[in-house]
Amino acid sequence: MSPLKKTPYWRLSGFYFFYFASLGVFVPYWGLYLEWNHFSADEIGELTAIVLLTRVIAPYIWGWIADHKGKRMQIVRSASFIAAIAFSGVLLGNSYFWIAAVMLVFSFFWNAILPQFEATTLQHLGEHSHHYSKIRVWGSIGFIVIVMLLGSLFEHVSIEIMPVAMVITLLGIWLISLKVPESLTRHLSLDHQPLMSILKQPTVIAFLVICFLMLLSHGPYYTFYSIYLEDHQYSRSLIGQLWALGVVAEVVVFLFMHRWLPRYGIRKVLLLSLLLSAIRWLIIGLFPDQLSLLLIAQLLHAASFGSFHVAAIAWVHQHFTGKHQGRGQALYSMAGFGAGGVIGSLSSGYLWENPGPTFTFSLAAAVSIIAYLIAFRWLKAT
Repeated sequence: MSPLKKTPYWRLSGFYFFYFASLGVFVPYWGLYLEWNHFSADEIGELTAIVLLTRVIAPYIWGWIADHKGKRMQIVRSASFIAAIAFSGVLLGNSYFWIAAVMLVFSFFWNAILPQFEATTLQHLGEHSHHYSKIRVWGSIGFIVIVMLLGSLFEHVSIEIMPVAMVITLLGIWLISLKVPESLTRHLSLDHQPLMSILKQPTVIAFLVICFLMLLSHGPYYTFYSIYLEDHQYSRSLIGQLWALGVVAEVVVFLFMHRWLPRYGIRKVLLLSLLLSAIRWLIIGLFPDQLSLLLIAQLLHAASFGSFHVAAIAWVHQHFTGKHQGRGQALYSMAGFGAGGVIGSLSSGYLWENPGPTFTFSLAAAVSIIAYLIAFRWLKAT
């Protein structure tokens, strides 16, 4: 019997579908929505950074609660509902400080969701955690569907409706979460080290630094890529298609990663992902008017996010065992999507107009190379 038949496969997959559909609304179109509201590049970077800033704190708080209470899905359900209500506040005002306040409240709860759901999924999978990508692939499909639909829609209607689409997907997350069961505690190892002894290990410190740098390098892409393309005369439908192409490449990786990880090992996958990420940022920064090269750069999303993320999740699952799983996933989120995302978003906002996009993406490539060197030196073969 397939190990996936022993899990609530479609309910887990459905959750990922809606969660990453919400990212498909937010990541490509939030910057364009803020630009439509006449915010400057600095302000767009700051307002995006607020969403990421709470990832430095919120995941660990919720992870600590979940690890002690053992009710991860209860946290996911409550947080997803409150996040939907909070984001609807964007419809009530458009001043800088109002949007900042809404983003602060919304993201504190939104950022509670994914790390705990990742831990839940891995606990359902148990010893078959390398099949994680077969479930996670549905998140990529959700992203592709929504980014393509909205890209075409925004060719004909104002991007003013972007917050409405976001609220709808957030409510979808909440509704599907009501159907996902708590994971079985039998998958949790009871023999584990104290958390601080894990965090003091050089390889663990190196891993968290690598995650920080990798997501820092994504700052210009996640914050300004759509604006960048629009400035170079690409239509919004084509912008949506380019975002979708990147995630299609990610889907291919997810479909095969359950074979590649056991064969090549986590370390080799991480090293290749970091190296290809640097190449991707250089292509985007140096050749924005060459559509054929941008297509290649988007295919490299398979490495800069797809293979890196699956390998990182597997690495955390190996090193943070037992009751530390929730906090392990939270630390990965905090170091990468949190601290790395904040610095990446802020720095790209401040550098975007001067010295400009080419310098900003080139700097992102340099950061990826630094992460590669750290991984080569400090990460052990796993």
